[in-house]
Amino acid sequence: MKNLPTSATDPLARLHRHIDDLFSNSWLTRAWPGNGDVAGPVMPSLDVSEDDKQITATAELPGMDEKDVEVTLADNVLTIKGEKKSEREEKDEKKNYHLVERSYGSFRRSIGLDADVDAKNVKATFDKGVLKIVMPKLAQPQAKSTKIEISRA
Repeated sequence: MKNLPTSATDPLARLHRHIDDLFSNSWLTRAWPGNGDVAGPVMPSLDVSEDDKQITATAELPGMDEKDVEVTLADNVLTIKGEKKSEREEKDEKKNYHLVERSYGSFRRSIGLDADVDAKNVKATFDKGVLKIVMPKLAQPQAKSTKIEISRA
């Protein structure tokens, strides 16, 4: 195995440690190393399933309310976006945080759907930090393109 730089000031060694941290930690929900008490980006866990009648997407959004989330469906792309606000008290300047792993901030997830869904009958529910979106499929797929006959003028 190749010898890697070990100096704390060596940029390659620092990069190597950061990459190791990315893969050894759940970096999407943890503080970025070296940024003090700034939490990393929020990225909700998402499950998408499908059966003959519908597509269901379920997202974990702990610590959020339905008013903090927006769901849209356009051109067979489901988009979930929102913002998890910090619950820390900024008033207490004497409080020193020793570890910050909770994430705050804005997020946006978009998922392309392989089936045509009935956008008018999509239902979204939010319960105990879990967003569930049920998208009924159209009975007959809509034509993606239509051939237009050309006639003489």
